[in-house]
Amino acid sequence: MMMSDEQVSEEAAWQAVLARDGTFDGRFVTGVLSTGIYCRPSCAARHPRRENVRFFAGPDAAEEARLRACLRCSPRSVSREEEAVARALARIGDGSDAPTLAQLSSEVGYSPAHFQRVFKRAVGVTPAQYVRTQRMARAGEVLSGGNSVTKAIYEAGFGAPSRFYENSRDRLGMTPSAWRDGGSGVTIRWAVVETTLGRMLVAATEKGICRLSFSEEPDHLRARFPRADLVEGGEAFEGLLQDVVSAVEQPGCSRTIPLDVQGTVFQEAIWRELQRIPAGETRSYAQLAAAVGRPGAVRAAGSANAANNVAVLIPCHRVVRSDGTLGGYAYGEALKRDLLRREQGGDRSRLDE
Repeated sequence: MMMSDEQVSEEAAWQAVLARDGTFDGRFVTGVLSTGIYCRPSCAARHPRRENVRFFAGPDAAEEARLRACLRCSPRSVSREEEAVARALARIGDGSDAPTLAQLSSEVGYSPAHFQRVFKRAVGVTPAQYVRTQRMARAGEVLSGGNSVTKAIYEAGFGAPSRFYENSRDRLGMTPSAWRDGGSGVTIRWAVVETTLGRMLVAATEKGICRLSFSEEPDHLRARFPRADLVEGGEAFEGLLQDVVSAVEQPGCSRTIPLDVQGTVFQEAIWRELQRIPAGETRSYAQLAAAVGRPGAVRAAGSANAANNVAVLIPCHRVVRSDGTLGGYAYGEALKRDLLRREQGGDRSRLDE
């Protein structure tokens, strides 16, 4: 990947391309070797195969590799809306001293209502939602540095502790420390238990469940968190483990179980939407993408679904193909069918055979 360390990783770049994420426009361009063109991350053209893609720091680097600019997305030009969103993102920063929507829209030359639409179309969330995400991330950074909760709350820009806790309830993991640096400095308790769905691995930090999977062994957990202190079982873990087993045996009753997960803004939006699907119902990938304000990001919604590290509790099994057939599942179609059947009261007629 021909980009500096300060820029996004290849995996993050590819996920941005799949999501057509306009917030990455200007940070890199996507070179498609099979066609000889390069595009913005948000280009509306059909996605290329991953093996045909190379990422470049900008148009000059892409053209040095003898690629030409896409006529559809014009990666060398910057629209007024893109410039306004880029200025707004820079102005918001880490959210600690963010302006109001009225101030922000005035600074970039739009009415508040119009700029809110422009921003959400480009970023996928409203300015207020983006500010809350940035503040929660900032609070996590301050907390991970050993500071008190009160200090972290105010340094992150929350006016009062109540505002912090209101926002933290909407996040899947308040401070996703286990997912940074291979779990360095984090204690993860785990167990492998037998359920009616098969052998299940459950792992949790002090903040919540960080891994739930089927047919995995402790070695898989060590590979995911090579720098964490992995501890089997324990009295403090037992109660949480029993809650998880009950939620798996009766899927649909897991919303009160705390989670400690981390993803991109888009992935976390998809995961939250998964948790909003009522037990016994399903959604297509297209419906899921539309629900988070990105109707064109169907493939990215599928990728976010596949990136879920906490099966059942984040119910990715509730997503099916647009034609109603089950589609794939990380732990096999039979397990997905069983989970859905349990949620639907055992009615086989509601599932394709």
